[in-house]
Amino acid sequence: MNPILCVVGTRPNYMKMAPILAAFDAHVPPIPYRLVHTGQHYDAAMEKVFFDALGLPAPYANLAVGPGSHAVQTARIMERLDAVLDEVRPASVLVVGDVNSTVAAALVAAKRNLPVIHVESGLRSGDRTMPEEVNRILTDAVSDLLFTTERGAADNLAREGVAPDRIVFAGNVMIDTLDRHADRFVPARETLARGGCPDPEGWPARGFAVATLHRPSNVDAAEPLERLLVALDGIARELPVVFPAHPRTRGNIARFGLERLIDPARWLLLDPLPYFDMIGLMRDARLVLTDSGGVQEETTVLGVPCLTLRENTERPVTVSAGTNRLIGTRPEAIAGAWRALRDEGALAAGARREARRPELWDGRAAIRIAEALWARRTRFLGAG
Repeated sequence: MNPILCVVGTRPNYMKMAPILAAFDAHVPPIPYRLVHTGQHYDAAMEKVFFDALGLPAPYANLAVGPGSHAVQTARIMERLDAVLDEVRPASVLVVGDVNSTVAAALVAAKRNLPVIHVESGLRSGDRTMPEEVNRILTDAVSDLLFTTERGAADNLAREGVAPDRIVFAGNVMIDTLDRHADRFVPARETLARGGCPDPEGWPARGFAVATLHRPSNVDAAEPLERLLVALDGIARELPVVFPAHPRTRGNIARFGLERLIDPARWLLLDPLPYFDMIGLMRDARLVLTDSGGVQEETTVLGVPCLTLRENTERPVTVSAGTNRLIGTRPEAIAGAWRALRDEGALAAGARREARRPELWDGRAAIRIAEALWARRTRFLGAG
């Protein structure tokens, strides 16, 4: 058997790939693979923290593509991965998610007539101004086996002409990772204390919110970023806001002179957090406000109210079956959604609702992926 070449490039990829590789190792017989890191996220220290925490093996190769525009990153990944394919001679290429590394690896494999496996297929926001939406559509278009996280994704793929026998509803590997490490989440009070919170015991007791912002449409221009920070500060006057800031977001706050909007008496501005610290922080929060797709999924399983600061979501099951509310970015909409949750009592101490897990978000998605690939081993492993 030839190995499956498994490609990661960003921190969300690590959480999706870790349970897949663990399932490959645990399968009888083991499913051979090689892990390649593109280096799209290029913080070496943070990378090691995530790899060690999640039990990911050392990559066979790190392409070290580093920063750059979408076009530059994608081109570098394609060029450097092409050489790795010559060395490894894999039977197929497996990609996860919707980042530049995902589409670049899928395109290189397709050009070489190698089967492409896409985990987290069929998610659509309907907004092609999002780079991730373009990556999702292109990756699915060249994929041979498409694993979905929710049933509605198959309908999206069918509209794009994907044959039903190429689609497998496997569930959500992000939740595999969350479930596997549930006993390792760091209590919020510890993270707050390390981050310099003025009252690390009092904030968890009285309640706090967590905010994450990184979408270019929200943070790459002064006006939308200022509007969101003002809206969040309105919440912070009643419920302190912990803000682990994406490096680009933090840089833009400084570049646009918006530090004045972040009062340290009611805000805690942090660097990006390791996985266990971030999940523990969200678990202990009364409310999460985000523009991240992964956070919508994680808060659904944690049972934490989530307000998504976008006009659309590619993860509608988090709204229909979870704790997520899609509210847009207008300040009055944010304030209204916050007041509704507060007045409903959803943010009171002890008000945490029982999480309603979407179908197959049961911690076994990676096992189903391994079994499906083994059943198709002639095609995807070059084995009879």
